[in-house]
Amino acid sequence: MRLSWDDYFLKMAETACLRSTCLRAQFGAILVRNHTLISTGYNGAASGVRSCLEREECVRDRLHIPSGEKYEICHSVHAEANAIIRANFDLMDDATLYIYGLQQEKPRNGMPCFMCWRMIFNAGIGKVIFLDDEGQKKIVNVKVVDRGRILSYSAPET
Repeated sequence: MRLSWDDYFLKMAETACLRSTCLRAQFGAILVRNHTLISTGYNGAASGVRSCLEREECVRDRLHIPSGEKYEICHSVHAEANAIIRANFDLMDDATLYIYGLQQEKPRNGMPCFMCWRMIFNAGIGKVIFLDDEGQKKIVNVKVVDRGRILSYSAPET
């Protein structure tokens, strides 16, 4: 069976997440425009910083910080941010960002955090595709989504 383009690129994002150096959850992101790969990213320590994998310790776990809180304490850069940072700005206009997450070897919701949504908006990305907690594909058309709704802690309508 031949994969759809979306499933093909989600599989690539799944492969990218296997490069993650985060001990809590692994995420991969793929930026695509016109079915052509622009950039990839995975969550991992900032350049030149020892990763949690290398240190064999997650600082956020040691400090009992719940997922989704106090991102500034984490040494990692999110997969979406890494894909955006490494992409040519002109190629990101109306591109699609695919995100795949794993936690304890099970799929994890790939919806971007609020910091990453702001980068997605400013990069001019047109669509974001990820899997939800049930493994269902969600597509957010960034060009028409209510950005204020997302940034006011409400899930985007997909």
